[in-house]
Amino acid sequence: MLSLTHDAVIDAMRTVQEPELGRDLISLDMVKNVEIDGSALRMTIELTTPACPLKDEIERTTRAALGAIGATEIQIAWGAMVRRAQPRQAEQLVPGVKNIIAVASGKGGVGKSTVSVNLAVALAQAGATVGLLDGDITGPNVPLMMGLEGQPKASANNKITPLERYGVKTISIQFFVPEGQPIVWRGPLIGGAIQQFLRDVDWGELDYLVIDLPPGTSDAQLTLAQAVPISGAVLVTTPQEVSLADVGKALAMFQRMSVPVIGVVENMTAFACPHCGELTEIFGRGGGERFATTHGVEYLGGVPLDVTVRQGGDVGVPAVAQREPGPAAKALTSIAQTVAARMSVRAAQNIGQPVLTIS
Repeated sequence: MLSLTHDAVIDAMRTVQEPELGRDLISLDMVKNVEIDGSALRMTIELTTPACPLKDEIERTTRAALGAIGATEIQIAWGAMVRRAQPRQAEQLVPGVKNIIAVASGKGGVGKSTVSVNLAVALAQAGATVGLLDGDITGPNVPLMMGLEGQPKASANNKITPLERYGVKTISIQFFVPEGQPIVWRGPLIGGAIQQFLRDVDWGELDYLVIDLPPGTSDAQLTLAQAVPISGAVLVTTPQEVSLADVGKALAMFQRMSVPVIGVVENMTAFACPHCGELTEIFGRGGGERFATTHGVEYLGGVPLDVTVRQGGDVGVPAVAQREPGPAAKALTSIAQTVAARMSVRAAQNIGQPVLTIS
């Protein structure tokens, strides 16, 4: 049997497509460190995100392509290199952050913070470097949901060191005010706080910075869009009409500010009885999916009502970090993978774009 050659391996890998990007792994520079020993070979495949939902499909097609040229033993090591979904600005408040994901809703009470926290933790579980900024200045719930307390300290470069849990660097105004004290601020102060959290926090190198925005359309959203290039927005709604009407306003706001919208998450899709398994659609059915279809945005998935989400949120254990994840955790993990995949597609589309200069 003839030994494999490096050129033959590379040609074979040109037939393997990255399903989300629609291009082969060689043109995307995803194949690294090819080592050949007779009919055995080792290689590294560098994914565009560690949360890649189609890793198994890539592995299957890779093994088929290499087996077709005579490889009898194939060892694949997996790496990941997250790229920027937005062109980098020449002067950027968070230069080490590759992608900023804003999580927003038209109204309160739809589970926006729950989605933000679990999105961040799920991305970190997949191996990404992740930060979480609690942008809901007057209603900061992220510390409770993350199980974080205490006051951040100053770093060596005189910046604020975020607190960390579940592999997620987190900052919130709640860390700096006494327990139970209300934050009664006007819009400019709220916008200034968000800018300070972007500029003065030692975020380091991050693949993703998830920002939990306050509900509605206000100074916080405008400040964020003007201060940094947002890679994409995730909109959260519940199925009933009153929530859908408000999330439509949030969509229109991001479109007016030229912020890409990744898609819509429908929270509280149905309640699954833990005893009999019967589904009860408390808030209606399919509203989020219909909204997405009508407005031409992607439906990222539905999250069922699950008592473990409330229980975990009350004690600082996000659903995706629980020992026995329930149906909501599985849905949230899937949504995180889809969000990461869409970021990868945007990054591939933006390769070669010039650095933006802020005027």
